Amino acid sequence: MSLEPKTKTALQAVSVVVVMGALAWASVPLYDWFCKVTGFGGETSVAEAGSDEVLEETITVRFDASLAKDMPWEFKPVEREIDIRIGETGIAFYEAYNPTDRPVAGTASYNVAPFDAGGFFTKIDCFCFTEQVLQPGERVQMPVTFYVDPALTRHRDAKHVKHITLSYTFYETDLPEEQARLDANHRPNEG
Repeated sequence: MSLEPKTKTALQAVSVVVVMGALAWASVPLYDWFCKVTGFGGETSVAEAGSDEVLEETITVRFDASLAKDMPWEFKPVEREIDIRIGETGIAFYEAYNPTDRPVAGTASYNVAPFDAGGFFTKIDCFCFTEQVLQPGERVQMPVTFYVDPALTRHRDAKHVKHITLSYTFYETDLPEEQARLDANHRPNEG
């Protein structure tokens, strides 16, 4: 039994829409996975501990900070750059301040430039791994612990990199449920 031409065309069109929707839905996780595996797009690596190999060669790591359009915090690196031996564990601090009269939650996104160095910049611990909540008037210093993988010096495209820039952008996010409840209970009654 053969389908009528109009029915066959309709089924093909629906199939194309379903396949395109599935590809669109899967594209973000697949792209994130690809970036984490390859370091493409400035994505960094993550490790439990520092490097086993430390070279005499140094590299300059620069730190950059920005805020999304509606994020009310002030945010900046404590130091603009450091020189560190390749493979050596380093720590840098970023300072955030909430000048508002309300708690504000934020999440940081990051990238590394040049992109060739992204896969060799390895974070051990970072404030960007979790959501941050600052109370009204609160100022904090948030650490990032990292190293530059010695494999950078042997990579065809990355071995000539002499400086790396680590950039963070903070975005406002919804307060965690528990914090939102506490905040709502401490607001003066309106009305």
